[in-house]
Amino acid sequence: MLDGKVAVVTGSGQGIGKAVALKLAQNGADVVISDINEETMQSAVEEVKTLGRRAIAVACNVTSLESCENLMQQAVEQLGSLDILVNNAGVTRDQLMMRMKEEDFDFVINVNLKGVFNCCKAGIPRMPKRGPGSVINMASVVGIMGNPGQVNYSASKAGVIGMTRTLAKEYAKRGIRVNAIAPGFIQSAMTDAMTGKAREAIIQFIPLQTLGAPEDVANIALFLASGMSSYVTGQVIQVDGGMIMA
Repeated sequence: MLDGKVAVVTGSGQGIGKAVALKLAQNGADVVISDINEETMQSAVEEVKTLGRRAIAVACNVTSLESCENLMQQAVEQLGSLDILVNNAGVTRDQLMMRMKEEDFDFVINVNLKGVFNCCKAGIPRMPKRGPGSVINMASVVGIMGNPGQVNYSASKAGVIGMTRTLAKEYAKRGIRVNAIAPGFIQSAMTDAMTGKAREAIIQFIPLQTLGAPEDVANIALFLASGMSSYVTGQVIQVDGGMIMA
């Protein structure tokens, strides 16, 4: 399905990013694992290699355009091309607005929003001149509906959605598709640490009555990365168990 393709996945040392990287590799892609944690990066690289695909680890601070330029250049130089870009790196610094520190607002915006801009600015010009190419930006349902205590995170993800739709229009003529995935509540170290009561409070708002798994997000990423979605661009696909419906 993705034979001969090279994918860069940011924030792929663990969690959703790692699940996406492994899913793409399972379906034929060679993968650049990128994160800021050397140990988790190398572990993910070894897992990709067990699937019979090439993989390299490239550390990247997505808030730095220079660092992003290096990441994309390493993909081209070491693996031969750049066909799929998954912008998954992200952070949270949750607090009600009246208590939120300015530096926490700036940090989340710089990583989650400017980081996507930097990676797209560095990555898209290195994609095939006449396509096909696929950019997948990780947004969130809170970028659509908002969420108390996450004014910075919600704003960053809403910005990712606007950026996705704009870039989809800018690069359609080049055959590069740009889409976003908006996960809801997905199983993670954070949700695993929740008390039973807190988990139940979340689940009652989800029509499917369960948390999602990283694999659920990875499956949509595979669809958007592959030719199965060749006529899909500028879209935001919610993976949230029906939590919000438009």
